[in-house]
Amino acid sequence: MNEKKEQGPTGSSSSLIPHPSSLIPRLRRALRGELDARTLALEAWRCSRVARERRRERASLDRLAETPARLRAEFARLTPTELLNHFRNRTSPKFLPGCDALSQTASLQRHLFPFETAQLLERATRIAGEHCWPVLGFGEKCFGEEIQWLRDPLSGARWPLDYHADVQLARGDGSDARVLWEVNRLAHLLTLARAFVVTSDERFSIEAFAQIASWREQNPLGRGANWACAMEVALRALNLLAVFELLRRSPQLNDETLPALLQMFDQHGAHIRRNLEFTYISTSNHYFSDVVGLLWLGMMLPELEAASEWREFGLREMLREMDKQVLNDGADCEASTGYHRFVLELLLYSFIAARAQGIEIDDHYWKKLRAMLDYVCAYLKPEGRAPLIGDTDSGQVLPFCNRAADDHAYVLALGAALFSEPRFKQPVEKMPEELLWVLGEEGVKAYENLPEISEGAGSQGFTDAGTYILREADLYLLFNASGNGLFGRGSHGHNDALSLEVSACGTNFIVDPGTYVYTADLRERQLFRSTAYHSTVEVDGVEQNSTDVALPFIIGDEAHPRVLSWESGRERDTIVAEHDGYKRLAQPVTHRRTVRFLKRERLWIIEDSLSGEGEHSFHFRFHFAEGLETSVYAHGIALACDKMTGARLYVVALDSSDVPELEPRFMSRDYGAKSASVSACWKIRATVPLVLRYALVPACASENEEERLSLIADLRS
Repeated sequence: MNEKKEQGPTGSSSSLIPHPSSLIPRLRRALRGELDARTLALEAWRCSRVARERRRERASLDRLAETPARLRAEFARLTPTELLNHFRNRTSPKFLPGCDALSQTASLQRHLFPFETAQLLERATRIAGEHCWPVLGFGEKCFGEEIQWLRDPLSGARWPLDYHADVQLARGDGSDARVLWEVNRLAHLLTLARAFVVTSDERFSIEAFAQIASWREQNPLGRGANWACAMEVALRALNLLAVFELLRRSPQLNDETLPALLQMFDQHGAHIRRNLEFTYISTSNHYFSDVVGLLWLGMMLPELEAASEWREFGLREMLREMDKQVLNDGADCEASTGYHRFVLELLLYSFIAARAQGIEIDDHYWKKLRAMLDYVCAYLKPEGRAPLIGDTDSGQVLPFCNRAADDHAYVLALGAALFSEPRFKQPVEKMPEELLWVLGEEGVKAYENLPEISEGAGSQGFTDAGTYILREADLYLLFNASGNGLFGRGSHGHNDALSLEVSACGTNFIVDPGTYVYTADLRERQLFRSTAYHSTVEVDGVEQNSTDVALPFIIGDEAHPRVLSWESGRERDTIVAEHDGYKRLAQPVTHRRTVRFLKRERLWIIEDSLSGEGEHSFHFRFHFAEGLETSVYAHGIALACDKMTGARLYVVALDSSDVPELEPRFMSRDYGAKSASVSACWKIRATVPLVLRYALVPACASENEEERLSLIADLRS
């Protein structure tokens, strides 16, 4: 057999090893979906190469940790004072426009955002004085007089300083690597840096540099959980680059701190390059983050010897991944609105920075970036919040402001200014601070000069994403016909095929439950991604796609939802879709759901058709948002009421008088936060074929209740 050379994304070349017996079975178990022989062989070769490279890295870690920053020759010759003067006074490369003219940005921050500026300084004072700052949805955490960067914020346990590839990330002791990583992304240092820019108060820059030094001392290169994921190294590097830019002219940047920072940046870039999260099977937001991190390190630190290679490689791979991971209709491929926001931030900020550097990006990619913003514009609810479809870990890129997981409107504001698009200017949202810090005064002016469009978005279908929004004025229904994500290899998708989100009268009524946590509680992780936690139909207590509580980032690919028809008109929208998730039952069942939006009558009709063989137990669920007052009526009616606004939603069984059960549930608006909610569940034992219809009838406080109840009676007659 002739050996074939393959060039991988690392640029290295090696002999292809078709079928190493030690790797193939593991690959088949771990990687779902169809694998052709060539791809499987390439992946086996990659795994064997990674194993060799890690042996070399493990043996050389101490030497790598002690090596100073590898500067280009002309900078390596400079004295420490000359090098410091160069970095303090350089006018290129350009960072984000809002971070270049800092005196102007500081003045506008105080003028445009007085309340937010007071909050910023209060948070920065808490960080500097007491080492307290908010962490995801867990609220404020305090880290003591000396921050222990390897102490788990949830369990209090200390993570070991093992070689990074040996660190066990799911430990079963209540700890959560995602939470540890959030702290160690060092995003809170952006708060200190922004506060310094606004006030010129050196206590904020002193604290920022002190925490960076503390972090370096406790996290030696390549050892411990904070080096175990190249994505985390990349995101930390991005935040540190922003802090470096904002504090560049502080006296705290001196002959001692500058070499340490440059060494830290060089180590981060080299570690990412050695440990790219690439596979020939499937790449995700992790690899996206890796290459974007390299792009930024290469763009912003041309003084480093490796900068040119990192920049070229990062740009090439970012655009290649954009072609792979961003679907033609603009949605991210992971079946998750949370990760759509995250990938959109990676690309949006990178495109803006590249343009500031004079780096040309083909118009094809700018159009695709705009399509990603179009998708956000379509899925935002009338009150301006996002549905939390699939996983969300509340992750942000360059978080100048902390944003909740369902807050996506600020990204649209950036898109509005960048593309001069009035549709992206959300009337329910005020101008966000990010606009100033990312796009500067020109971005603020561009945004303010855009006209406000009073007419909201209409119904839209995204066929590649499998997302359909049936909306008119204050009425919004999202129909989810997404697959499990990552082209059938999903890790962040949920068992939510044919599920619904409903908002009306300014109130969220039916919601996706969100994520809550990953590895801190595997049982809760399983519940929040389960069929029983979504507004769809469960058959015989079986998941739509197979899951295993011990495998929190693996989900099967059995459902294959598909849209059979989609029509949107002036008075009515209709979507019909089905999935095969229950065909693996001993007596197979197919679930088909039809949603009709009657715009004039202001209601939706849901028709569930179950076909196949035998008798089964069916659970028809509608998962209500938290904070609603819920009750059940005789004759198969559930009511959810928003006491604050008086808005109501009636869920009416049209073909059954069975009284639904209100099941206790939870929902999570932010990673780590959860609140009590309920689902209305109709439990039926029946033989297929079976067809049941439900009406979702909203009633605003201003609407005549008797008329809406009369309409419900007519629907049931």
